[in-house]
Amino acid sequence: MSKADYVYSVLLEEIRSAQIPGGTQLKAAPLAKRLGVSVTPVREALRRLENDRLVSYQSHHGATVVDLGDDALFEYYNVRAVVEGLGARLAADRISPQQLARLREQHEAMVRDAAAGHRERLGEQSQELHLAIADIGGPAFLGRHARAVRNSYPVPSDASLWLDAEYTRRQLDAHAEILDALEAGDGATAERIMVDHVRAAGDHRLSQRTTDQPA
Repeated sequence: MSKADYVYSVLLEEIRSAQIPGGTQLKAAPLAKRLGVSVTPVREALRRLENDRLVSYQSHHGATVVDLGDDALFEYYNVRAVVEGLGARLAADRISPQQLARLREQHEAMVRDAAAGHRERLGEQSQELHLAIADIGGPAFLGRHARAVRNSYPVPSDASLWLDAEYTRRQLDAHAEILDALEAGDGATAERIMVDHVRAAGDHRLSQRTTDQPA
């Protein structure tokens, strides 16, 4: 990994997880000092983040983390629904018994964690499950695109929808139904459930934003 790749990976994760929130100015010199590199790889990393549309440049302000609003959130979940839905449809025709068994193991681990009240990792586990399905359905391109979409929108760890017990139950039920459709080789049903599942997450997050706004 080059120094620029290192800086990019660190900043991408910090922005994606909202450790660096939207609207934050990113100055090359302080970042270089914090990460133990020169300013050159920092500037290269910031340009890559600009290409990812996670950072914008403005005159006299330099690089600033993009602050994404409700329209971006709506678009994010709908793009995810299309890409991950297609992944589920294609996976139904391609999944092997071994791959299905691994997915079921991942799902059962989530069910056990949820039952024990350990919901803090469910968001990460859910992402792994979704991306595994996308990789099975589209190993050449689709899995990579699914990751790119997910990396394009920051989600704070303490804002994970999986921290909500009722939401957790509904989404785990959806995971089980998707896996059943994959086992049956029913791509149309797998896609429909995945699309509804992802869009439901978007609707839930948008409703949370509305509730959290001051009157």
